[in-house]
Amino acid sequence: MSQRPAPSLLLLFLLMIPGVSSADWGVRYSPSHICALKDSSVIMSCTYKYPTGYRIRRVFWTKTLEKDNGEFPDLSEDPEYSQRLQYLGDEQCAIRLSHVTLKDSHEYYFRFITDKGKLIGKPGVTLTVTDLQVESPERVTEGDSVRLTCKSSCTLTDRATFIWYRNSQPLTERRDRNNELLLQSVRREDAGRYSCAVHGHNHISPAVQINVMYPPKSVSVSVSPSGEIVSGDSVTLICSSDSNPPAEISWFKGRTFVGSGRIYRISKISSDDSGEYKCRSINEHGEKYSDAVTLNVMFHGGAGRRDRLGITVSCVELFIIIVIILYTIQKKRINRRSVIHEYENIDPSAGTYAALDLRSRSSDLYDTLTTVHPRPADHQSNSSEYENQSPQQDATIR
Repeated sequence: MSQRPAPSLLLLFLLMIPGVSSADWGVRYSPSHICALKDSSVIMSCTYKYPTGYRIRRVFWTKTLEKDNGEFPDLSEDPEYSQRLQYLGDEQCAIRLSHVTLKDSHEYYFRFITDKGKLIGKPGVTLTVTDLQVESPERVTEGDSVRLTCKSSCTLTDRATFIWYRNSQPLTERRDRNNELLLQSVRREDAGRYSCAVHGHNHISPAVQINVMYPPKSVSVSVSPSGEIVSGDSVTLICSSDSNPPAEISWFKGRTFVGSGRIYRISKISSDDSGEYKCRSINEHGEKYSDAVTLNVMFHGGAGRRDRLGITVSCVELFIIIVIILYTIQKKRINRRSVIHEYENIDPSAGTYAALDLRSRSSDLYDTLTTVHPRPADHQSNSSEYENQSPQQDATIR
């Protein structure tokens, strides 16, 4: 237990004077303990008494019991207080100390001096200056109920109404008279930096981060480049996942594991790589698969290249057909010239048809010859036949 400072020798001397008692001297503080919020203003007040017939020469407040040059230091003359201290009332037994800091936490005393004696009121007023701190759980999982507490090192003397902030924006719907904030069924949107303050004061507590954990959601796969995929190209699959903490990513072709990591690359893709791909996102709170994407690998560049290939094939086919036609025509011309030459070499003494063995020749050759030397008409044959008849036959007819 701490011991109270011994009464001053002057007070003992005063008490020895006839007609003076301790009941005639005194200082009473109200309140004797003050808990003030950092950066706020504090009023310390008192009442004091002294024997009748005495006159007040000086009054002031001090924070130490150590004498300076035989006297206690006046707060109003202290550079740390002079700009923040204001005496109130005619008796100046009350002061206002503004913008208090944690260093202002002390015991303060009222001192008065009369023409016949002086007194320092002790014990004095105990001032405790506090700041605000937010107390929160270390881990928060989606769906939990979370309680945040705005704490101070002492119970504030003034009745306090607490205000809560998330990401520096006031939660106006949460202005309670207690110092707690209850978040029921926490969502990922509740994550952020939380701080608290007391209504009517400027001081705001340091912010604490609420990090809401949740399983993977919104898992999807994107393909780059998009559109048709040509054999030999490089293809990149990207898995997007919303989760906390970040999830581990695995890749599957059908049901076969093919790789891991958020990005899956296929260099020089081939038809063997065609198929359905999906990614799996997993963390300590759960897992989720993406919808499957289908890769169709086209040989030599898909429809556009197939069209060009088809055009090339068609041109080759047309060229071959033209060559065949020209060859056929040229061959017929050669055959025709051969027949004409053979006909011109026939012996004129022999009959045209007798000199040619038509049965030994092809029908094509025969047709060609017929074209060159058409057969005489039937009426010409009859006429020749008639002219070659003997005179005897002719006489008979007559």
